[in-house]
Amino acid sequence: IAYVTLAPLLGTALASTLFAVALLASGQSSTITGTLAGQVVMEGFMRWRIQPWVRRLITRLLAILPAIFIIGARGEGSVTDLLTLSQVVLALQLPLAMFPLLQFTSSRKRMGLWRPGWALLIAGWGSAILITTMDVAGLRESLREAWRVITGV
Repeated sequence: IAYVTLAPLLGTALASTLFAVALLASGQSSTITGTLAGQVVMEGFMRWRIQPWVRRLITRLLAILPAIFIIGARGEGSVTDLLTLSQVVLALQLPLAMFPLLQFTSSRKRMGLWRPGWALLIAGWGSAILITTMDVAGLRESLREAWRVITGV
């Protein structure tokens, strides 16, 4: 959908290149975030000490093996469906990260002088509520469509 939206504005060649770069950057960002989160959990909470290259290898394999398995089982045509599904899952998970983060950063007790100003907090809470509302609407529409397909109505 993003490529189709960009093509009339930028031309087919530039739109596809920019979309590919955006997907690559997004994938790298999420992989790095996952690796760092895994490191914090393993070292800080579980007290596991392993070599950084082993941790990176495990994290990246856990991230890529399901995709390789699905593409291998369903064929190259499933890549678009897999990308769409991954973006839907990320969209649904975003509020689960935003609300605790906003709750934490809104606290004067925890943040002290580094607590964000009112404008930033209002923008953050507004964004979280807007994203949650859009997620609920999208999920409801998807469930309606699935119900129509199942029942034939």
